[in-house]
Amino acid sequence: MEIVHLILGKANPDRMNGVNKVVYQLATYQTIAKKNVSVWGITKNPVHDYGERNFKTELFQAYKNPFKIDGELKKKLIASQNDIVVHLHGGWVPIYASLARFLHKHHIPFVLTPHGAYNQIAMQRSNWTKKIYYYLFEKKVLDFAKKIHSLGESEVKGLNSFYSNKKSFLLPYGFEASAFIHNSTKKNEVFTIGFVGRLDVYTKGLDLLIEALGIVKKKGIPFTLWLIGEGENEKVKQLARQHSIEKETQLYGGKYGEEKDNLIAQMSVFAHTSRNEGLPTSVLEAANLGIPCLVSIATNIHSYVEQYHAGKVVANEDITAIEDAINSYFTEWQNTKLETYKPCAQKMVSEGFAWKNIVESFDQLYK
Repeated sequence: MEIVHLILGKANPDRMNGVNKVVYQLATYQTIAKKNVSVWGITKNPVHDYGERNFKTELFQAYKNPFKIDGELKKKLIASQNDIVVHLHGGWVPIYASLARFLHKHHIPFVLTPHGAYNQIAMQRSNWTKKIYYYLFEKKVLDFAKKIHSLGESEVKGLNSFYSNKKSFLLPYGFEASAFIHNSTKKNEVFTIGFVGRLDVYTKGLDLLIEALGIVKKKGIPFTLWLIGEGENEKVKQLARQHSIEKETQLYGGKYGEEKDNLIAQMSVFAHTSRNEGLPTSVLEAANLGIPCLVSIATNIHSYVEQYHAGKVVANEDITAIEDAINSYFTEWQNTKLETYKPCAQKMVSEGFAWKNIVESFDQLYK
């Protein structure tokens, strides 16, 4: 039986898209573990323009009509129908509604990982639109899926709030450690709070972080805020001006590979005060480099941060708690105590998110 990861994109690890990164790593480690795995990508540019990989990759055309399935993809699915289990990645994806019906019609089993799309906070956005779309399209995806893979408890709760089921399968993703050497990078001389990811102000809680830092500044604490990623750049700048931290805020745009790691390694603290997540790989990237983390419960990584003493956890949408945590981190930074988090953060990644341990558990998802 072949496991087919069917995604939007090409599973390119050198992009900001978190789904593509984790699918690349999952497929890589499943292949290392001698699983029969391939990635089938739906993309506007079906050209194999990525680096070397140890798994097979098939690319299919994406169309302006988001529900349209490429004819070649249909042929490939039918030709393989008795030998595959399909793993869909993402929620509220129009072509998945079409694919779910097609797979069900041809008796091809599939499982679904929504990657945070069914978290309760995510469900609140475009609420009426999602309700209409759910009854017309998304419900069939859930009905036809054999199992629904959640990365954290918030996603299980979110799913059960609108789709009562016994299909939930809870398992975090693993993490592939970077070969980047943290010790080679000198820390920034200013107390630096950093963030890496899509600049989605509401989802990522950037408004909460910026407001908290505005309060921190009023108390006379010096800092700089580094934001790495693309998205709502102008909205971020506006918020920074509104809370009088525009001079402290630096937007780097999208950075990848060693250039990104080099910036993360210079940070004092990595902040991810999100309202909604599946499992943010950027937090693991920072922890792997020994950077203490400040995370909200919504990140679904909070229990690991607490267990391994890898940083500080704040309640969702709690600006006061974010401010207090930053104040506490600043005191530790002044007293050169932030380095004490480094072995704890790295142990969290190496033990709690080791692909070689996690990848075997995915077999239960495909049964």
